[in-house]
Amino acid sequence: MFEIVFLGTSASAPSVHRGLTAQAILAGEYRFLIDCGEGTQRQILRSGIGFKRLNRILLTHPHLDHILGLGGLMSTFARWESIEEVEIWGGRATLDRVSALLYGVVLDFERLPIAIHMYDLKPGTIIETKDFSVSTFPVTHRGPGCFGFTFQEKARRPFLVDKADALGVPVGPERGRLVSGQDVTLKDGTVVTPEMVLGAETPGVKFVYVGDTGRTDNIRQYVQDAHTLVIESTFLDTEAEQARAFGHITAREAATLAAECNVQSLILNHVSRRYRERDIVEEARRTFPEAYVARDYDHFVMRRGKPVEKLSAEAKQASEAYAVAEERAGEDEK
Repeated sequence: MFEIVFLGTSASAPSVHRGLTAQAILAGEYRFLIDCGEGTQRQILRSGIGFKRLNRILLTHPHLDHILGLGGLMSTFARWESIEEVEIWGGRATLDRVSALLYGVVLDFERLPIAIHMYDLKPGTIIETKDFSVSTFPVTHRGPGCFGFTFQEKARRPFLVDKADALGVPVGPERGRLVSGQDVTLKDGTVVTPEMVLGAETPGVKFVYVGDTGRTDNIRQYVQDAHTLVIESTFLDTEAEQARAFGHITAREAATLAAECNVQSLILNHVSRRYRERDIVEEARRTFPEAYVARDYDHFVMRRGKPVEKLSAEAKQASEAYAVAEERAGEDEK
């Protein structure tokens, strides 16, 4: 399962209702921040998710509306939070600009209480856990070193409780061993194998995130069969020529990509304040009915075998209460 919390959804400059680009990805015990526009740390606080474990930062490209918030965020981490180290992943041009911002302006090579590790992105897998992987792929925008990200949940075989009960497998560690692929011998000598209690393999959630991009033809292989695609929609089709001139795409082009690549759900991001939200939605849904336009603080959940779910106000409050409790626990540890 993956969750995405939209912290900023505006293109190029903030609006009254939208902050600059930033998204938090929640994956079990792991948390990622994709891009960090100006004002992101305040958006994090207002969203209720808090700073705890938000120490892996993935950057799509070096433009200021996607990285300028890193200065304030790192300063806060260094002085106020219980985070000991931060990973920043980006293309070479992005990391050079981030280094100039952090060490030339904000931190000035002072003695830091946190370690900041920077990793030069290359296409391929960059993070692997027991439950999911994160990989990156090249994207065409203005300038070098632009990337998209794929979060891929690992396939699994469900444990069939009714079959285990029928075979007499007790509730406890024996079932855990069967799930992990080990045979189990019962007290009466019966040998139960994983094949006897595990169902057919079910694929995991494939979540694809694309930031700014001027083309869709060269990312189709990465988007194909995604459970959820998050992608920019900076322009409407009436200004397609202007979109191409600035290295962006239109809502229609994003919707066409989703439709042709068998995507289940489409969430449009990086919205220009020149357009009304309903016009963007209408253009996208003419081609792809399962399209959303993200708003700041929207919270979506992606579960295996289920459509994307936008959390209700009640569910968000419960999630926020949990985040607040975590933050308080962190304060107690200081």
